[in-house]
Amino acid sequence: MPRKKTENKEKEIQKKNNKFIYAIGKRKESVARVRLYPNGNSELKKSLPAGRQGDIIVNGKKIEEYFPSQIQKAKYQEPLHITNTLGKYAFTAKVSGGGTSSQLDALILGISRALSKFDSEKYRSILRKKGFLTRDARVRERRKVGMGGKARRKRQSPKR
Repeated sequence: MPRKKTENKEKEIQKKNNKFIYAIGKRKESVARVRLYPNGNSELKKSLPAGRQGDIIVNGKKIEEYFPSQIQKAKYQEPLHITNTLGKYAFTAKVSGGGTSSQLDALILGISRALSKFDSEKYRSILRKKGFLTRDARVRERRKVGMGGKARRKRQSPKR
């Protein structure tokens, strides 16, 4: 229930001032709440010390600090490259839950959804073709009763 309240609160804030576009990306247990600041990001500069046009800030850090690997950098820049928006818009994201890999995938989905909300005619078809708007529904399988603490483990049957 609390998650629903925060989503509604974000939507109310967005309707009031229209200074950003809000989108959510999810993967496994990770959730990324992404804001896209399309133009004149004076609000971004007030709220964060490193807010400039083209910056992506994740949990208060620059994205290069949060995801330092070159492979990760190539992954999160790909939706921006194919839409030719690299360096044009500022993003902020709050990412929670899961591991770094699923957090990165959730962030990519959130960025792609924000771009498609911003200009759906231009970006939606491009992002859809590359598969960036598709939610990966695979999640961890739950543990079952009587399985010895594992999801699929069965008890060994006697041979004779």
